[in-house]
Amino acid sequence: MRFSMLRGAAALTVIAVMGAGLAGTASAQGVDTAQSGDPQTPAAQEIQQAPATTQGISDQEPGADIVVTGSLFRRTDAETASPVTVITSETLSRAGTTTIADAIRQVSADSAGSIPTGFQGGFSAGGAAVSLRGLGVSSTLVLIDGLRSAQFPLNDDGHNSYVDLNSIPFSMVDRVEVLKDGASSTYGAEAIGGVVNVILKKQFTGIAGNVEGGVSEKGYGERYRANLTAGFGDYEATGWNFFLNGEYQQDGRIASREVGFPYNTTDLSSIGLIDNNTADSALTTATVNAVVRRTTQTNLNDPFTGGVAATGLYTTLNLGNCSTGTYTVPGAAGGVGCKHNNVLEFGQVQPFQERYSVNGRLSIRLNDNIEAYVLGSYSHSQVNIMGTPQAIRQRQPYGAPPSTASNNPGIVLPYFVCAAGIDCVTAVDRRVNPNNPYATNVLATPADAAANAARIYYLFGDIPNETKRGNEVIRGVIGFNGQIDDKTNWRVEAVGARDNLELNAYGTINIAGLRQAVNTGAYNFVNPELNTAEVRNLIAPMITNRASTSLASLDASISRAFFELRGGPLQVAVGGQIRRETLDNPGLNPDRANYANTAAAFGARTVTAGYFEISAPVLETLELSGSGRYDHYSDGFSKFSPKVGAKFTPIRQVAVRGTYSEGFRAPTFAENNPRSSYPGFVTFTPPASFQLAHGGLISAGNTNPYAQSYSIGGGFSGNPDLKPETSRAFTGGIVVEPTRGVSLTIDYYNVKKKDVIVAGPDAGAARAAYFAGQPLPAGYSVGAVDAIDPLFPNALPRPLIINGPYVNAGYFKTEGLDFSANVDLPITDGIRFISRLDVTKILRFNVDFGDGATRKYVGTLGPYELSSGAGTPEWRGNWQNTLQFGDFSVSATAYYVSRIKAVAADEVDPDASGQIDLSCDQNLYGTGEDACYIKRFIYADLNLSYRVNDSFTFFGNVGNVTNERAPIAPASYSGTNYLPTWHMAGVIGRTFRAGASFRF
Repeated sequence: MRFSMLRGAAALTVIAVMGAGLAGTASAQGVDTAQSGDPQTPAAQEIQQAPATTQGISDQEPGADIVVTGSLFRRTDAETASPVTVITSETLSRAGTTTIADAIRQVSADSAGSIPTGFQGGFSAGGAAVSLRGLGVSSTLVLIDGLRSAQFPLNDDGHNSYVDLNSIPFSMVDRVEVLKDGASSTYGAEAIGGVVNVILKKQFTGIAGNVEGGVSEKGYGERYRANLTAGFGDYEATGWNFFLNGEYQQDGRIASREVGFPYNTTDLSSIGLIDNNTADSALTTATVNAVVRRTTQTNLNDPFTGGVAATGLYTTLNLGNCSTGTYTVPGAAGGVGCKHNNVLEFGQVQPFQERYSVNGRLSIRLNDNIEAYVLGSYSHSQVNIMGTPQAIRQRQPYGAPPSTASNNPGIVLPYFVCAAGIDCVTAVDRRVNPNNPYATNVLATPADAAANAARIYYLFGDIPNETKRGNEVIRGVIGFNGQIDDKTNWRVEAVGARDNLELNAYGTINIAGLRQAVNTGAYNFVNPELNTAEVRNLIAPMITNRASTSLASLDASISRAFFELRGGPLQVAVGGQIRRETLDNPGLNPDRANYANTAAAFGARTVTAGYFEISAPVLETLELSGSGRYDHYSDGFSKFSPKVGAKFTPIRQVAVRGTYSEGFRAPTFAENNPRSSYPGFVTFTPPASFQLAHGGLISAGNTNPYAQSYSIGGGFSGNPDLKPETSRAFTGGIVVEPTRGVSLTIDYYNVKKKDVIVAGPDAGAARAAYFAGQPLPAGYSVGAVDAIDPLFPNALPRPLIINGPYVNAGYFKTEGLDFSANVDLPITDGIRFISRLDVTKILRFNVDFGDGATRKYVGTLGPYELSSGAGTPEWRGNWQNTLQFGDFSVSATAYYVSRIKAVAADEVDPDASGQIDLSCDQNLYGTGEDACYIKRFIYADLNLSYRVNDSFTFFGNVGNVTNERAPIAPASYSGTNYLPTWHMAGVIGRTFRAGASFRF
C-alpha cells in the first residue's frame, strides 16, 4: 500500500509540473561554491567552478584564478594541454543524479571493468568503482579535493583495489572533474587511465536542505533521500566559516520476480532461444524440494563418502508442496520432481542500499597571507545482497582437503541416525533416518546400511542466503596555504582516512555443522519448515569478516613565477609527499570451516615522492608544460613518471593541444604480499588420455563421474618479486569556441599498459603438464589431488588445485576519440538553452596475455573475465538538453550504448598461428547466430523543476521516460539476461521521483 501511495504522489507531482509545460533548476543541494576569499592552494584540492571550456556549464567569472585537475598552478584559462571533463552540480541536478557512482556513469570514458552496485556476484560486491579507458579499476585514481582516500577493503576479482564511490557524500559535491589522461607525473600510482577528482563545497552560511522520494512505475525500488546543511560565519567579513552537512538515502531491494520476463528466468524458449532453466526438468538440479537417489556409503560416520554409482529412480522427498506443479523424467533413472525457477524465486536485480554521512568544514584566514581549513567526514554505506540459497553439494574450500567436498561424488543421507552422530549403526539410540526413503528396517545390518544411502540434491530454502555489507569511511583533512610574495604560493596538507568493512554472511554452510545435522537427523529435509532456528544455525551460523584499510598522507608544495615570457610568466612548482597505506582483510573463511570464499589480503607500505611542474607560455599562442614525479615504495621498487604537453592557440576561437606521459600502477597488497591469496575455479574437461584411463571417452558414452568435466581450482598468492605495471600515453585534440557560450572538442587518446599483472597465465600449460606426467612450469604446483577413482584405483587421480603466481606478462593497448559539445545561450530575455554532449568511440582495445596472441575487445563482451563482464561497447555517450525560462526549467538527458557482440577473445583459445576466432561460432550463449548480438540501448531521463521563490524549489524526475526495455543479453553472468553496467535502467523501467529543496 505504501508503495502505491508513494508512486501516486510522485506521479501527481511530476504530472502537475509537466502540465505547466515547464521546469526550473533544482537547487544544487543548497550549498555554495567556493568564494574568492576561500582558502586557496596551488594544487587541485581548492579548485573553483570550471568554465564551459572544460566541458561543464558554469558561472565562473572571466579572469578568475582556478586550478585544473592534473596541474599544480593557478591560472585564468581552464583549458590545459590535457582533456578534462567537468560535471557540475547543476549538470547532475538536471540529470536527477543522486550518487557519485551514478555521476561517474555519465562519463563516456568509463568503460570495461567498471563496477556497478547492481553487480552482486563479484569478489567486492557492494562496492562501486570507475574504470577509465577500460584499463581496470586499479588503473583509475579517485581523489577527493585532490587528495587520496582509503581503498575499499575488498579487492575486485580478488586483487584489484579501488576507492568505493558509494562512500563519497553526494550532497557535499560541487563538481566532478575527470582528467582523461595519464597523471602519474602529478599524483603517482594508479593514474594510468585517468583521474576522477571529486570537488567538495568549501563554504556555506544559512540553512539548506533537500527531501525527495520516488518509486518505479510498477511499485518496486522505492527511494528516499534527504540532506541538510547549516553554516555560519561570513568568510569575507570575518575571516572564518563553519558548516555541517548530513545526508541520508535509501534504495529498496528489487527482486527478479518483480521486473518480469526476460530478466527473471533463464528459460528463453518462448522467444526462440535456449531453455537454460533445468530446475523444472532435471532431477539433479538443486531446488528447495530435496531429491534423492539410492547409492552406497563407504564410511558410515561420514556423509561425504557416498558412492560413485547410484541406482534406481530419483525420489522427491515431498511432492505435496510443489506450488508450480511437477514434471516427470521417464526411464529407469527417472522420477518425478517439483518444477522450479530459481532465478524467479531467489534472484535480485538491485540490492537494498542505505547511505548516510555527516561532514563538517572549518575555514579560517589566519592573516592576510595564510589560510587554513579543517575537514572531517563520516560516511556509512550499507548494501544487503540476497541470493539463491546454498546447495548441499559444494566443492571443498580452497586450501582445504578433498574430504571436505560434499559434491564429489556427493553427500548422502545415512541409513541410521543417532544423537551422537557417530557410530550410529551400533548406537543404542539408533533409528532409521526419516529423511532417507531407502531406510526401512530398524534391524538392518551395517552392510545393508552401506548399500542404501541416499545421495541428495537440495537447496537450503529455509535458510536465506544473504550478505550484509556495512562500509564506513572516516576521513579528516587539515590544510594550510598562503603566499610568500606576489609570485610565490605554498601549501601543506595532511589527510588521514580509514575504511572499515563489516561483512556478515548468512546462509553459508558450515562443514562440521552440516555433517552433524545429517548424521543426527536433526535437519528435516522432508519438511524444512519444521526446522528450528537452532538447527538452521548449526548448519549455517552467521560468519563475519571485519576488514579495513587506512591511509595517512602529508603533502607539501611551493610554486613561483620567475620571469615573463611572451605569453606570460614562467612558473615552476616543486613538492613532496609521504604516505602510509595498510590493508587487513582476513576474509570470510580463514580456517576453511565453511563453504565461503577464502580470498584474503594483507599489507602495509610507505610511499615517498617528490614532484615538479613547469609551465612555459613561450608565445602568446603557444604554452608548453612539463612535469615529473619520482615515487619510492618500501615494497622495494621506485618509479619516475614524466609528462610533457603543449597547447597552441592560433586564434582565440581555436586551440590545439597534446600530451605525452608515462605512468605506473603499483602492485596491490593482494598481488605482492605472500600472506595474500585468491582462489578461482574453472570448469575443465580432462584430456582424452585421462578419460580412457578411467573407462573410456565421454563422447563414446563413458558415464564415470570421475572422467567428466569438473571444477578445478587455481590458487594465487602474492608475489613479492612483481614489478609495477607501466604505461605510456599520448593525447591530441582540438578545442573550438566559435562564439561565447559554445564550445566543441575532439580528443584522440592512445594508451599502452605493459608488464600487466596477471594471475597464473600458464595455468592451462600446468594442467596439461600434470595430465601428461611432465614437470609443471616454474612457479606452479599441485595444491591438492582428488581421492582415487574407486572404479579405476590405479589410474592417475584428478588434480583439484593447481597453484600459480602473479606475474608481469603482456600488455593492454587502447585508442579512441572523445567528442564533447557545450552550449549555453540566451534565446530571449528570460529564456535560456543549455546543452551538453559527451561521447566516446573506442577505435582499438587489444590485449596480449604474454602468449603472443592479440585479443581484440572492441564491440564485444571482452574482457569477459574482468569485473562484471560488461564488455567494451564501441560507442558510448550521453546528451543533456535544458530549457530554462523564468522560474521553470525542463531537462532531458539521453544515454546511449552501442550494440555488443556476445563473443570474447579472452574466452577463446588462439589457434596454431595465434589467431582468435571471434565469429558467432564462439557465441558465449552457445547458439551461433541466435543472440550473437546484444542490441544497442538508448533511453532518456526527464527532470522538471519550479522555483517558487528564493527559499523553495519543487522538482520531479521521470527516469527512463519512454520505458525502454534493456536488450536481451543471455551471455551475461552479472545479471540475468542483461548487463547491469549498461542496462539497469531498462530492467527497472520507468521511475518517478519528486521532492523539494529549501534554503534560508
